Amino acid sequence: MMPASLVLAADPLGHVLDKNVVGPITMNMITMVIAAAITIWLMTVAAKAIATGDESKGNERYVTKGRFAQTIECIVMYLRDTVIKPQLGHDANKFTPLLLSLFFFVLTCNLIGLVPLLDIQHIIGGLGWGDSHFAIVGGTPTGRIWMTGALATVVFIIWNAHGIIQNGVLGWLHHFMGGAPWYLAPIMVPVELLGTIVKPAALAIRLFANMTAGHVLLAVILGFTGGALKAMGVVGAPITLVALLAGVAIFFLELFVAFLQAYIFMFLTALFISQMSHHHHDDHASAESYDADHPASEDSSVVVTA
Repeated sequence: MMPASLVLAADPLGHVLDKNVVGPITMNMITMVIAAAITIWLMTVAAKAIATGDESKGNERYVTKGRFAQTIECIVMYLRDTVIKPQLGHDANKFTPLLLSLFFFVLTCNLIGLVPLLDIQHIIGGLGWGDSHFAIVGGTPTGRIWMTGALATVVFIIWNAHGIIQNGVLGWLHHFMGGAPWYLAPIMVPVELLGTIVKPAALAIRLFANMTAGHVLLAVILGFTGGALKAMGVVGAPITLVALLAGVAIFFLELFVAFLQAYIFMFLTALFISQMSHHHHDDHASAESYDADHPASEDSSVVVTA
């Protein structure tokens, strides 16, 4: 039977739990502010490199400078042309800044959680003044339900406010009938109201659960690397090697999930806004109207969701 100390070698919750730093200010709050600052700074740098240069540079002024800015430009163009425009049609330009801001902010929060800031601070604290649990920044902001819940609440307010502004109060209320005859109101209205609440809740829980679960899994697996040697000596070396390789694989999986969850959060936000905006029209027709040259349904590279 495997020694209990091997299984309990690492405390996976230590990598996901938040803690107070000064008064009500917590470690993840500081990390969230840092993530927001990083997002604004990087997007500003990219925007300057993408912007058209001075006329004296000739044709070169239209060329995006730098690999980072070119990567950001490709991501923005892809999201705009394959997600935002097909979903929102004529409202695409209005919501593109919001949706792209959500995507890059969530992505930065996800990625910053993959940087071992906690471990670095624990080492510094242990060597400097004997506090091996010292940390003032670290963790994944999107691994907190209050964080993802706040983002989902903002999305909820925006899509309903837009629905009221565009369709009027009566048009917005008509949405809760889902296109059904009036005599089905006792069934449809409660269902649609529940769906209006469930949508942002699912948005928050999905992002929170994916980011938290990934970190816990990675912490558990990496815990075996030192725990196996400590509990079993040289005999545990093969377990350490397997755990280390598995940890590397899980890390790259988490990297993929970080991008995927940012994309899903932005995609669903666009979808919810689209459904509220165009509930009284045919959704496919609304999606097709974004391109005057050809409808989106004739372009295999564009995903159109009803």
